[in-house]
Amino acid sequence: MRPHRPQASVVVIGFDDAAHVPDAVRSALAQGPAVREVVAVDDCSTDGSADLLDRLAADEPRLRVIRLPVNSGGCGTPRNTGLDAVTTSHVMFLDSDDVLPPGAVDALLTAATRADAQVACGLCVRRELPSGREVPWEPGLYASHAVLTHPARRPRLMHDTLCVNKLYATAFLREHAIRFPEGRFPYEDIVFTARVWAAAPRIALVPDRVYVWHVRRSARRLSISLDRAGIDNWRSRTHACRTAHDTLLDAGEKPLARRARAKFLDRELRMYARELPSRDERYRREWWAHTRAFLADYDAADLARDPVAPGRLIARVVLASPEPRDLPRLRELAARPARLRPPYARAADGTPCWSSDLPEVTLEALPARPAPLLPLAVDAELRPRARRMRLRLHELYGEVARAGPRQVEVEWRHRDRAGPAVRRTVPLRASSAGGTWTAEAPVHPERLAALAPGAWDLRLRLGFRDGSTRRVTAHALAGPGLLRRDALPSVRHGVVLVHPYATHSGSLALRVAPGVRGVLPVLRARLRRLPR
Repeated sequence: MRPHRPQASVVVIGFDDAAHVPDAVRSALAQGPAVREVVAVDDCSTDGSADLLDRLAADEPRLRVIRLPVNSGGCGTPRNTGLDAVTTSHVMFLDSDDVLPPGAVDALLTAATRADAQVACGLCVRRELPSGREVPWEPGLYASHAVLTHPARRPRLMHDTLCVNKLYATAFLREHAIRFPEGRFPYEDIVFTARVWAAAPRIALVPDRVYVWHVRRSARRLSISLDRAGIDNWRSRTHACRTAHDTLLDAGEKPLARRARAKFLDRELRMYARELPSRDERYRREWWAHTRAFLADYDAADLARDPVAPGRLIARVVLASPEPRDLPRLRELAARPARLRPPYARAADGTPCWSSDLPEVTLEALPARPAPLLPLAVDAELRPRARRMRLRLHELYGEVARAGPRQVEVEWRHRDRAGPAVRRTVPLRASSAGGTWTAEAPVHPERLAALAPGAWDLRLRLGFRDGSTRRVTAHALAGPGLLRRDALPSVRHGVVLVHPYATHSGSLALRVAPGVRGVLPVLRARLRRLPR
């Protein structure tokens, strides 16, 4: 007789998402025998979602529908309701607008069973819709199979705060009373995941894709993680991160608590700092005051380890200044990879520092970094009509000259479509005035448009004397004739619409569209300007 094989439950939660919840439920049911039941919890929807789920359940005995009588205002209550209802040895969570890829539950269940693990984790991919571009979430964690006897064996786990790419032993969650925060509590998964790690489970990691997170930036109702325009979103984020830190600390997991704080600096702080220049003055001031108060709880050790790492350096600037300052420069530092743009100041004793009026924020640890780890700054000046781009690499306290820059590989890669990148390697030459290195690179919008219309991101790889390299992006220079839409004549397409622009992090990108359809927006814009 074959031994009994464990099975899992999938808890699907949703609110007013009739357009997507059937796909989520079907993706859970399609997991096959690994899933004994799907528990769909409707959070008092008003768009007919619950009725739709009831009709699906009429033809599928594995599907159970639970209707909450009052909307909870968040994701925690419906997830807890589903967790209380499951009857299997393992449970997994799924949001109504996402899907499970084929074989996901089986891969996690097999890994958990073989390793006798209370938690099994796999790769989540963020799928941008409608383009379909996929970006893996924390891919380094899930490069290969692994079994961990304690979360501290892989501190990077603190960066994976998702609750949905994991399978949990139901008895483990119930034994340790691990639940989601109830009611309206944005970023509840950050707290839930911290509670899981605080209980010190045995963990199995698998390289399989186990969750597809759909990102709909043009949706009528943005998800919590995308709707960051209001200051309340930032307050909710910091509250969740503080609660997660305190949870780990109270459990005696001090190294994990410190790593959670480091994650906040590297992810949350950088993410929101990138967006500050696009916010209004009131938001900036409220954000700055709230962030200073939040960071005041950090001790010296939290900021002393690698003090010029981008997130820590941003934190030190915020703590040192009572008023918002240097927002464009902080935005560049928050980019990935980070760019530290001029000015490169020194304190009275010659120590590198953030600025002459903020000498207490020292950068003395910066020269100790090898060139491939420096936050190098490159400016890009793109002139589509000349089909040329000029790049300028800045000196950084003598470290660039010491590394000896030789060349730069220029790469254009389409943002939404997989396919070949357009690359060209050109030499870097020291300027006669010193302090910078320049390169000229050809740009052919017609070729990019022929490969795929849409947005193309610029990526650079700097090459140094010793053969080492550094990947960077380029700051988009603005000025007369720069960063403006234009229509270029093309033998193949007649015309090509070209629009160089700066991304949220200030990096140069290029949008191209071939043919008359691409030119129409330019003509309309110019006609609207004529009466003025």
